[in-house]
Amino acid sequence: MLFQEQTTLLTSINKEVKSVTLRNKKHVEVTITNYGGIITSIKTPDKNGNFDEIVLGFDDINSYTSENYVKNCPYLGALIGRYANRIKEGQFTLEGKNYQLACNNSPNHLHGGPEGFHQKIWDMEVFAQKKRSGVILTTTSAHLEEGYPGNLKVEVIYTLTDENELVIDYKATTDQTTVVNLTNHSYFNLSGCKTDVLNHDMVIYANTFTPKDENDIPTGEMVEVNDSPMDFTTPQRIGNRIDDVERKGYDHNFVINGIENELNPAARVVDSKSGRLLEFYTTEPGFQLYTGNYLDGSLKRNDQPFDAHFGFCLEAQHYPDSPNQPNFPSTELVPGETYTQTTVYKFGIVRNQ
Repeated sequence: MLFQEQTTLLTSINKEVKSVTLRNKKHVEVTITNYGGIITSIKTPDKNGNFDEIVLGFDDINSYTSENYVKNCPYLGALIGRYANRIKEGQFTLEGKNYQLACNNSPNHLHGGPEGFHQKIWDMEVFAQKKRSGVILTTTSAHLEEGYPGNLKVEVIYTLTDENELVIDYKATTDQTTVVNLTNHSYFNLSGCKTDVLNHDMVIYANTFTPKDENDIPTGEMVEVNDSPMDFTTPQRIGNRIDDVERKGYDHNFVINGIENELNPAARVVDSKSGRLLEFYTTEPGFQLYTGNYLDGSLKRNDQPFDAHFGFCLEAQHYPDSPNQPNFPSTELVPGETYTQTTVYKFGIVRNQ
């Protein structure tokens, strides 16, 4: 396993940040920066052996701090915390005490707040072993940072294996009772980022989802997908029923079949033209399918605009607004316990499609 390091000056804050490119024996490459823990690039082969970019991102780290990027804040490839997804009106109660977070997605709190983990400069350590290499990212989120209680110590390990797996292991501890819900926000595009993802075929291993209200907050129900636009229990083109989904496309939490805290298959996506395959596994009870509904073409890489539906996200997570939803799996973390999560994105090729 090989890796290559690079240092860049982040001009907006006049600090140096590091990027590491991991490369396995099959020449699959993953590039990660310690700014926001962002996956800036993943390159995999198509069925003809041609390598292309399959995630949305930028080659210049400074693009992640541009005025246009910060204004739109699409979280391309970033680590998300302390709490992925939305918390209603930025409020929750723990041990009888009320907490108020920033409402950066009015009227709700989203993805840890305006200065969440996606903007931190993480400590980074690189490792290389015979059949895998990776980076270890660590940080401490101070008590009441973005309004969350407790000093939270976080470790995230990205590992690329020779089996073409990108494994993400998360770990967190706290000195006060708090809530934690971490994820990665990569936008995948198996066409090689040449067209939108509406013709990708997707299977989701979930019989239920959590419907939401007009402010994208779960109603508290878990509803069968049946033959609705949420039904991906058999292969479906992402675009087949996307026009029947409210507000521009998919941005919904699915309840994964299987046993919580075990590594369960969550989704499988194929781009038949390129032959690229993505298999998604996680120990989390759910994941958010997001189809880049709010991308507007103003961001681009190599003159290729990121238009609406130009990528899809598979965000492993506990459910949105869990701190206010007693029927959902708990996101509370207490001193002496450790939050853990493992997510795997496995890349492959399907040649008979």
